[in-house]
Amino acid sequence: MIKSIDELILKAKEIETKTMVVACAADQHVLEAVELARKNNIIKGILVGDETEIKNILESLDINVDNYQYVNEIDKKEACEKAVKLVHNEEGYFLMKGLVDTSIILRAALDRDFGLRTANRISHVSVLEVPTHNKLIFMSDGAMNIAPNLDEKRQIIENSVLIAKSLGLEIPKVGIIGAVEKVNPQMEATIHAQQLIEMNQDGTIKGCIVGGPFAIDNAISKEAAIHKGITDPIAGEIDILIMPRIESGNIFYKTMMFLANAKGASIIAGATKPIVLTSRADSTESKFNSIALAALVADK
Repeated sequence: MIKSIDELILKAKEIETKTMVVACAADQHVLEAVELARKNNIIKGILVGDETEIKNILESLDINVDNYQYVNEIDKKEACEKAVKLVHNEEGYFLMKGLVDTSIILRAALDRDFGLRTANRISHVSVLEVPTHNKLIFMSDGAMNIAPNLDEKRQIIENSVLIAKSLGLEIPKVGIIGAVEKVNPQMEATIHAQQLIEMNQDGTIKGCIVGGPFAIDNAISKEAAIHKGITDPIAGEIDILIMPRIESGNIFYKTMMFLANAKGASIIAGATKPIVLTSRADSTESKFNSIALAALVADK
């Protein structure tokens, strides 16, 4: 089981090198992360977009332009479609978003004819290493699904479990997060927790243990769970935090990254191939970590 971001990167270096296709690749911070991943033999890169602009950026970074293949396409919509088609058709390929609106690349990725659509809804999964915690924390969803209903949360759990398993967690412990740890008819997150536990117990949700509702303290701290008298056997030991809404997930992620000195990696799950879709505010390191995570998921 992988217990840190450094271990994640080490594992990504050990597997067979994958091919990553970057849609609209003319972005300095993206290309810095891509080059770092290439140097570590995690990926080979195909850069789709304005070839002249991409090469100008690479040269400004003292990166050899011969390190990459190129697909020249100035139009961003067309560039995204060409990138997705490449990933769709080839084994071991995965996708990364460059300098383009998320809506444009996701529209291509979810195209019914050439996209990466599955039966599940796509969701954003973050993997966080927090200095004060003894294992990686998986969290969803802080960037994609605004106010997921019960069945959407089921799919978010299933997507997250697949990511956790790719890092060696055989039976991930999934916590449904809310403001309190008791079922309250006026708080939808707690009702969802009760229903998702039932779906786990009847075999609808497989490959994990679902518990909750949990407040964030008793989800990750055994001491807090004992102090509050919580008897759920996975209280305080949660691997995957399922957030009630995008606001809570987004705030948690950014608090960990900007105030708790966390290391992070994030991908879009629920597609046939992993998609690296990072924020422009994410560091080069976080983008590189996300590429490494996607390579591991693509290897499964």
